[in-house]
Formats: sequence, C-alpha cells, structure tokens
Amino acid sequence: MADLRLNDFKALTFDCYGTLIDWERGILSVLRSWAVRRSLDVADDELLDAFSKAEHRCQEAEPGALYPDVLRAVHRRLADHFDVSNMEEDANALAGSIKDWPAFDDSPAALEVLKRHYKLVILSNIDKASFAHSNAKLGIEFDAIITAEDVGRYKPDHGHFLQAFDVLAKMGIARHEILHVAQSLFHDHVPAKALGLCTVWVDRRHGQSGWGATPPPSSEVRPDLVVTTLAELARQVMQAKSV
Repeated sequence: MADLRLNDFKALTFDCYGTLIDWERGILSVLRSWAVRRSLDVADDELLDAFSKAEHRCQEAEPGALYPDVLRAVHRRLADHFDVSNMEEDANALAGSIKDWPAFDDSPAALEVLKRHYKLVILSNIDKASFAHSNAKLGIEFDAIITAEDVGRYKPDHGHFLQAFDVLAKMGIARHEILHVAQSLFHDHVPAKALGLCTVWVDRRHGQSGWGATPPPSSEVRPDLVVTTLAELARQVMQAKSV
C-alpha cells in the first residue's frame, strides 16, 4: 500500500451501505426468513452472492429506478434463481427493510471524529427517502449527500463521483484533496481509482470468504490504505492530526 498522508485531504467521500450501514445483516434478516418459509436449503453466503448478481443486473437494466424498486426486482430474480414462486409481499418486505438496516457499531463515533477534520460527503446507491432512515442511525450531518436518485444511475458508473467533484469544488476543495472511503471494491474503488482518487478500503468482511453482497472487482485495484473498521481509520486520523 502507498504511504497515505491523511493530512493531505480536506474531504472524505463515503459509500454508505456495507461501509457505514451493515446492509448484509439487514439483507439476511429478510432473506433468511424468506428461505425458511420457502424450504430453501441455502447458506447465507449463497443468498448474498445471488443478491449481488441480481442487484447489479437490475441496476444496469433500470438505472433510473429508485432503490426500493430495485430491491423488488432483485427479489423477483432471486425467486427465479431458486426456482420458487415470487410473492409480492416478500418483494415488498425486502424493499421496505432498508429503514431497519443497522449501522455498524463503530460508525457514529468514528464519523463524529472524522467530521472534526474533514468535509464528509455521501456517495450512495440509494434513494433520498431511504437514506434519511440510515442517516438518523449514523447521527451525523453530512456536508453533502449524493444518491443514485440524484444522479440517475448506480455505481460503479462515475456519475456520483463527478457530481461530488462539482459540489466539493464549490467548497474550495480540489479533486486531489478528496479521499474516498468504501467497502466495495467493485462499486467504489475501481471507479474512484479510474478517476484518480486515493481510496481507503474499509474491509468489513475481513476474515470472511467470498464477496458477500457485492460482486468481485471488475479489474485489479489497489486501495491506498486498508482498515477493517471505521474506528481504525478514525484512530489513524487522530494520530496524524496530533503530529
């Protein structure tokens, strides 16, 4: 990894789901109970892998769809994949579960620390109404929030990042002063690196096999810093700022 100088940056852009919000726990809380009702003998990793493939296909097919509608379409694909009938109430349960997805335990306190030193911007594959529920759990006022609803498409498309560059430029922050923080190599690190950003990989799945609810990266990518929790990043920032 590169020798990243945390004092060189003025803004942190964040992925939310998988990085700040434990979406895999939220997704599985719905899909596990669905699998039991459907008598599906399927492990959590298989459910998440099927979810990741279905979600990306749905987002590519309907880039302007709001995220709850994406989740309804994902559920239909999952029903087809596991060869069970799709029930509207099951699709609606997945779509409506976003408000219940929990924050990672360390997210609120770490964000509070980071807020003292940087502008904080959300770049998320979500809609504005759904993010409002998650924002309440995170307990922080972000300096800007850019969603798929705002951009009209989903990462790994570059739209979120390009809009962030414009927003931050109006705050006097140049592209080289932006550090992108995310869990998904596929959705975030590959496009961020293609646009010349430095990145921090919050490897929330450290020690687990597979890629979980995200596809594998589409190309080789090397983050500039790897941490396993947001608290670890906050500690490194405090140490850098104290020097």
